[in-house]
Amino acid sequence: MSKASELSNKSIEELQGELANLKKEQFNLRFQKATNQLENTARVRQVRRGIARHQTVINAMRPGAASKE
Repeated sequence: MSKASELSNKSIEELQGELANLKKEQFNLRFQKATNQLENTARVRQVRRGIARHQTVINAMRPGAASKE
């Protein structure tokens, strides 16, 4: 699992590619859960948090995302 500090060193395109892969994995995990084939239930939580982490870093890197003081 990548930390936010590690993710900030990557480009937005790389992060978006990883985000797409995480969303595909989340989709597959939902199907496994529905068919009672899910073995590692903790992975659902890890993927969900990974998606949130990626989205947070992507939004922070976008222009105009600087905090308004």
